[in-house]
Amino acid sequence: QVQLVESGGGLVEAGGSLGLSCAASGSTFPIVRMDWYRQVPGKQRELVATITSGGATNYADSVKGRFTISRDNAKNTVFLQMNSLKPEDTAVYYCCVGIQKLLGYGTYWGRGTQVTVSS
Repeated sequence: QVQLVESGGGLVEAGGSLGLSCAASGSTFPIVRMDWYRQVPGKQRELVATITSGGATNYADSVKGRFTISRDNAKNTVFLQMNSLKPEDTAVYYCCVGIQKLLGYGTYWGRGTQVTVSS
C-alpha cells in the first residue's frame, strides 16, 4: 500500500519562507510524477507545482518565481520550497504522486499539511 507522509507546514508572516516535504513509501513501481496541490475551504483543489521523474517542472502562474519543486528519486521524496509567501498562499497543501503500474496508472494522495501566511 502506497503511503505519503507530508511535513513542513506551519505559520509564517507574509514575505517569509516555508519548505514542505513528502515521502512516498510502499510502491514497487516507479513514481513517474510528483505534484503539490493546495485547497482552501469552498474552492477546488489547485495544482501548484509538478515534477516528473526526469526532472521536468511546471508551476501555477500564481507561484512562478516564488516556489520551487524538487525531488529525490532515491528516497521517493518531493519538496516544495516556498519563498516570498503571501496571505493568499494560505491553504492546505497536498502531495500527490502518480505511479505507473503494469495494468494502469495509479494516483495517491497525502493527508495534507496546513500552511498559514499572516499579513
